[in-house]
Amino acid sequence: MATVSEDHVLLALARMAMDASVRASGELGALSPVQLRALTALRQLSEANLAQLAEEMGVTVSTTSRLVDRLVAADWVHRAPSPHNRREISLTLTDTGKRLLRRYDKRRVELLGECLQRLPQDRRDSVVEALAELAHVAHA
Repeated sequence: MATVSEDHVLLALARMAMDASVRASGELGALSPVQLRALTALRQLSEANLAQLAEEMGVTVSTTSRLVDRLVAADWVHRAPSPHNRREISLTLTDTGKRLLRRYDKRRVELLGECLQRLPQDRRDSVVEALAELAHVAHA
């Protein structure tokens, strides 16, 4: 079980990451956190049908369908008949959607990097190594 100190640190890390995400998305314009979640989920899947995207996001297919309509209208997602099953649609990121996510990721890294730069130089490497280890076990 985590100690109070560990809990405090983990919550602070979560807030720092969330703050960077919210600021970066705000700088991109009229892009909601749900839209960003859908785009990042679709990037991770590379191609998906509505059910797969809904499952990845943890929402219903009907919610995902309405969301995809907005993403297609914004030219961030391409919707086409699935080459594997004519009853399904295939969703992929457009080049515009990919560029948007690259800008989003770049800005988040810049914002988090600004926090890292505030650490004394002699501590940065060990902090980065510890965070890299945490990220590794989180995705294992």
